[in-house]
Amino acid sequence: MDPVILSRWQFATTTIFHFFFVPVTLGLAMFLAILETKYVTSGEEIYKKMTKFWGKIFLINFAVGIVTGIVQEFHFGLNWSEYARFMGDIFGAPLAIEGLMAFFLESTFIGVWIFGWDKLSKKGHLAAAWMVAIGSNLSSLWILVANSFMQNPVGYAIRNGRAEMTDFGALLGNPNVWYQYPHVVTSGIAVGGFIIMGFSAWHLLKNKPKNKEFFKLSFKWAAAFALVGSVLVGMIGHTQGQFLAKSQPLKVAAMEGHWETEAPASFSVIAIVDQENKENSWEIKVPKFLSLMLFNDLTTEFKGLIDLEAEEVAKYGPGDYIPPVIISYWSSRTMIGLGLLMVLLASFAVWWSFRDKLEKQKWFLKIMVPSGLLPTIAITAGWIIAETGRWPWIVHGLQKIEDAVSPTITPGNIIFSLVSFVILYSVLGFIGVKLMLKYGTNDPALAEGKGE
Repeated sequence: MDPVILSRWQFATTTIFHFFFVPVTLGLAMFLAILETKYVTSGEEIYKKMTKFWGKIFLINFAVGIVTGIVQEFHFGLNWSEYARFMGDIFGAPLAIEGLMAFFLESTFIGVWIFGWDKLSKKGHLAAAWMVAIGSNLSSLWILVANSFMQNPVGYAIRNGRAEMTDFGALLGNPNVWYQYPHVVTSGIAVGGFIIMGFSAWHLLKNKPKNKEFFKLSFKWAAAFALVGSVLVGMIGHTQGQFLAKSQPLKVAAMEGHWETEAPASFSVIAIVDQENKENSWEIKVPKFLSLMLFNDLTTEFKGLIDLEAEEVAKYGPGDYIPPVIISYWSSRTMIGLGLLMVLLASFAVWWSFRDKLEKQKWFLKIMVPSGLLPTIAITAGWIIAETGRWPWIVHGLQKIEDAVSPTITPGNIIFSLVSFVILYSVLGFIGVKLMLKYGTNDPALAEGKGE
């Protein structure tokens, strides 16, 4: 019944649910713009049909994402008013820009894109498609500018007990942004590609001759798109991990279940984490490999959680500064493991589809149908690491979580709203998924309104 814990649960459930849909929007917006570019440059009608068919999946995700995202801003005033008071001067600026510039840009051109097929020239409509893609990804940039300040505060001064912005350029130049933002964008690319491959694989297994070329071509383009996204998200994630090893070493040490300082540091492949006793009761390790991953050599020291916490205590005073290691450790392995699996699956998908041998691989198509969910699970694990790994801070080094919650809010209020949100989001999720399944498994001819 602790208001802090209940508020954390409420924000976690609503945010994670919201972000199920956001990467789909980011990735599909770019995928649709690429398909329409191919249509305009080649004049082949099949690419127009593909753009309109897969555009329905994009629009469903956009609608559900908007509805679920609105709730997030109310949390700051209701559950986290002390955070809003402390951070409002900084957090409010990128959120306002996101709403006024990026979101309105995206929403306006979505309307143009939906209703402008027969009213605009091909190039004019294509420009609207690219503006939707740019607007959606600009939205995520401004959200990440705000989030990156919480991870790595820059460009501020503490005045009258509040963090006040002193350098807007420093917020934009925050190095955390330029690791985090490409990571999110490329993860969206992977999500979009895998979802299209999943639906296309389902249709190819149905083996309807009239739809075969449509979905073979969809799968082929999505496979290339997914492979690019999966490879890039892994490469960028690796460099982001190296940055975090310097800027947030406690987060990385928790991800790796790394308790004792080592030079060089061993990599824990799998372990049974005992956070109470600050040790791993059992593990399989690869000597020196963690130093290689984080510092590109086999000799560099990496401090363990015990020593890093002692440094935090000396700097900030007594307290518990070790993140939830079990959550961080297994979320890390979920994210990395699924990322590697995605690269493998996308590589096979490209190999067989570009050699026109995809239809013969029935077993592979069956695997690819549920594989559309893999990037979403990996992204969720990544965000869990990013947010829980900042423990005990809501703004790293400046404000702790327990100091950010609203002082007057009661457990009863939070429980009521938490239950309400869970029910509401479950209904929205059910409707959103059902609509995606309906339109994603529809016949392209029916989707065009031409019947069988």
